[in-house]
Amino acid sequence: MEYRQLGNSNLQVSLICLGTMTWGEQNTLAEGFEQMDYAIEQGVNFFDTAEMYAVPPKAATYGRTEEIIGEWFASRKKRDRVILASKVAGKTTMNWIRGGNNKLDRANITEALENSLKRLQTDYIDLYQLHWPDRPTNRFGKLGFSYAASELPPQEVEKMHEILTVLGEFVEAGKIRTVGLSNESPWGVMTYLKLAEQYSLPRMVSVQNAYNLLNRKFEVGLSEIAVRENCGLLAYSPLAAGTLTGKYVGGKIPPGSRRSLDSRSSRYSKPRAEEATKAYLDIAKRHDLDPAQMAIAFVNQQPFLTSNIIGATSMEQLKTNIGAINVKLSEEAWQDIEAVHQENPNPCP
Repeated sequence: MEYRQLGNSNLQVSLICLGTMTWGEQNTLAEGFEQMDYAIEQGVNFFDTAEMYAVPPKAATYGRTEEIIGEWFASRKKRDRVILASKVAGKTTMNWIRGGNNKLDRANITEALENSLKRLQTDYIDLYQLHWPDRPTNRFGKLGFSYAASELPPQEVEKMHEILTVLGEFVEAGKIRTVGLSNESPWGVMTYLKLAEQYSLPRMVSVQNAYNLLNRKFEVGLSEIAVRENCGLLAYSPLAAGTLTGKYVGGKIPPGSRRSLDSRSSRYSKPRAEEATKAYLDIAKRHDLDPAQMAIAFVNQQPFLTSNIIGATSMEQLKTNIGAINVKLSEEAWQDIEAVHQENPNPCP
């Protein structure tokens, strides 16, 4: 396993991070335990979760993933071997989260953190992330920018200052070690970094955004920030929610797959995605690569990456995904990938 520094912290995280959002929905407690046991054996020391998980999100499974991790900590006594990341949810239509009044303010962050600590059966979280911004902005594939003046309140930066202040108090109290962002824009990342410097508040160490062969939007603006500002990418969906394995090609929806369980439309089921996916599958075949490992290796080799968040519903998938740490793409394979990208860039932004 390879390890990289998490921003300006003294934490070294594994290049492969174990994603957990299927536990409590697609995976049972026992299966979650098996995945964590195996990941630790393979040198993975970085787990990522969120108060909102399991996914697809619903009231019945809210917080269940954190509970499973907490039960594993209590059973295995290995809390000290894990760099644990979780997230607080911002404004959302999910009315079961904190009574439907959730937003990123002192009361909500405090309640969310305390509840996560209880579910996780731990005294601290190593990386506490803002799951998405409260302000109106593009995320989860939204494009364009046409907001009314009333949707762009001038006090937005003041709110972000308050968020950092609250997080700073929890860092001082020892309940959080570092802080990070998720589903954030270049403006958001730079604003938080500027506020941290200006007011001596905690500095964001990472940004967790989608990044994969079908969605390389991170490269446009955020990649430069990640490198120059030492605020690296925690890439989620390196397999484009399973799409890059080829299991959905031809309109197939295998039983038990995420698309079979999630009523929400997938950002990776767009018209051009099928053509691009087939092309990437062909590259994997020509270079004698497992398609999943090729897709994960592509993300692993990016200079702006801190860690690559993989997920699995079966042990076979987990072993394949973690095994991608040993795959290095040849120059020829890399050139073939770039050629497909030039022909069909970012079909699923």
